[in-house]
Amino acid sequence: MSVPFQESLLDDDAGGEGLGELGPSVARTRLSRGAWVDVRPGWLRGSDGLFRRLVDDVPWRAERRQMYERVVDVPRLVCFYAEDQVLPDPLLEQARVALSAHYADELGEEFRTAGLCFYRDGRDSVAWHGDTIGRSQYEDTMVAILSLGAARPLVLRPRGGAGNESVRHRFPVGHGDLVVMGGSCQRTWEHAIPKTAKPVGPRISIQFRTIGVR
Repeated sequence: MSVPFQESLLDDDAGGEGLGELGPSVARTRLSRGAWVDVRPGWLRGSDGLFRRLVDDVPWRAERRQMYERVVDVPRLVCFYAEDQVLPDPLLEQARVALSAHYADELGEEFRTAGLCFYRDGRDSVAWHGDTIGRSQYEDTMVAILSLGAARPLVLRPRGGAGNESVRHRFPVGHGDLVVMGGSCQRTWEHAIPKTAKPVGPRISIQFRTIGVR
């Protein structure tokens, strides 16, 4: 698949691809009702190379869904890897292991699945939602998102608080940045990647989850 892609001048891969440290380099933002968000900018060094490989190697598919009285295209391409499937690149396997180790005490289990989304341009998006299919409807959990390619804003708001813009949070992520949503975040907050009319390059997100959470 050929897509126009502007590499980041900050994504220096001279030292090769690799994961940075977590630990103190991870900044946590406390939200309300037991929710929190961790951000680690530039966790994956040389991420543009991984982006290009995933564009070509992942069996991307388009989905359609019922929207009121009609069926519409989902505005992004997707691919899901279950717990018994090998991820499409060794770097993603390394990332999953590193995340499981770093969050072991808080999470109490390993990240086991990975959902990939391909946002081809600013018209691709995901609407306000929480990952509440499965155990995350009633249990605290974590969703760790590794972002590749062009930076797009991940925005969060309290569930049921669409009119309260003063408590919205915005995290522009891309080119190897890591965001982890934890605690009650999936139940009590919503997140989205909004559409934009501004020129923006393609982005891939990899969402690591535990078993029974979608």
